[in-house]
Amino acid sequence: MKSRFGTLWHNPNFLKLWMGETVSYIGSQITVLVLPLTAVLFLKVNSAQLGVLNAMDYMPFLLFSLMAGIWIDRHHRRPILIIANFARAVLLACIPLLAWFGHLRFEYLLAITFLVGIFNVFFSLAYQSFLPSVVNLEELTEGNSKLALSQSLSEVIGPGLGGLLLQIIAAPSALLVDACSFLISAFNLLLIHVHEPEPVHTRGMQNVWHDMKAGFKITFGNASLRAFAGEAAHYNLFWQMFLTVFLLYAIRILHISVLLLGILFALGSVGGLIGVILTNYTARRFGVGPTITVAAMIGCVPPLLIPFIHGQGILQTSLLAAAFLLTGAGVTGCNVHVISVRQALTPERFLGRMNSIYRLLTYGVIPIAALLSGFLGQWIGLHNTLLISTCGLALDFLWLLLSPIPRLRTLAFSIDSNAMSSESIVKSAADADEKEVEDSVTE
Repeated sequence: MKSRFGTLWHNPNFLKLWMGETVSYIGSQITVLVLPLTAVLFLKVNSAQLGVLNAMDYMPFLLFSLMAGIWIDRHHRRPILIIANFARAVLLACIPLLAWFGHLRFEYLLAITFLVGIFNVFFSLAYQSFLPSVVNLEELTEGNSKLALSQSLSEVIGPGLGGLLLQIIAAPSALLVDACSFLISAFNLLLIHVHEPEPVHTRGMQNVWHDMKAGFKITFGNASLRAFAGEAAHYNLFWQMFLTVFLLYAIRILHISVLLLGILFALGSVGGLIGVILTNYTARRFGVGPTITVAAMIGCVPPLLIPFIHGQGILQTSLLAAAFLLTGAGVTGCNVHVISVRQALTPERFLGRMNSIYRLLTYGVIPIAALLSGFLGQWIGLHNTLLISTCGLALDFLWLLLSPIPRLRTLAFSIDSNAMSSESIVKSAADADEKEVEDSVTE
């Protein structure tokens, strides 16, 4: 019988997956803060070097996403997940070990970050395909919702915990927490016993290229999907520019403690939880399109405050906290509904390719942004680069405002086991896209 909390509490395989990934999420959020601060505090890098380091983290998504997705579809997913977790644990553990023996250098940090990024690509793509083997089809929404909840909570806990760890132990040593979290996730995956369908082997590269072409056509052939992709890429470009220089700016110019820095990032995640709750209501009351557009404005404009904050004090700290809180609320509230609209507008058989191409575009700009902001920080200064990045962010919502998205009002919500799901909207647009793409797909 289905309880108010769902049925997956009685699925031991899912509980092992959920527990392992919850621990791993928290560890990864600690590393988001600790890894760049290891470079800043321990290796004394400049902004250009920090930009290169951030680029190495995401470069594998640009280089390997499409082919990794095809390769993963031809193999069982659980072994890939286990190997990726063990590999990431070993690689991250190498950083504090090198530091303890006095051999940690920036070049080694770059190499380790790039290798971890490769395994992140394989894990993230395989993970999305593994869940249907663990839960029944009707439990997918509940499973995804529980995992998404863990990820949201980890974004609240992780940065603050990372800041606290940095107050107690040296930056490189704090990375052992994430290494241990990957081991816990790997061991939990070893304990899962499920039957995975036999992989489908595509005959030759011609079908692969046909599938890719169809994916690109469905992603960019619809005005709303095209606007979402442009907006997300624009946001990631300027947000990564902001993040790259903000860490240096906060520590070296504003003299913010690492604990307060962690709290600021945690506030952004608290804002995200608030944003999801509020935008659920506004989407029902005013329509999904207006909600997405206004939430994007709330998420992108407040960072404009930050370049004009100088010194320390209650007012300055409050303004920083408000900027991060509002940004988290707007961006997360926007993204929750964007995902639903993208799923509704995309025919089911194109969802995998649409998501892969969307990730390639939106993650692919991140290493470019990290390199650009790092070198701009060296050339025109941290403050000017921060100002450019926040001005760029403030214009991001125009992608949505000038598209058909503000006119979308008919997204229906249903709440089941604390999960949000949507019925199909603008069905005629999806049907038109499917008909347009059909000729380019080899069945």
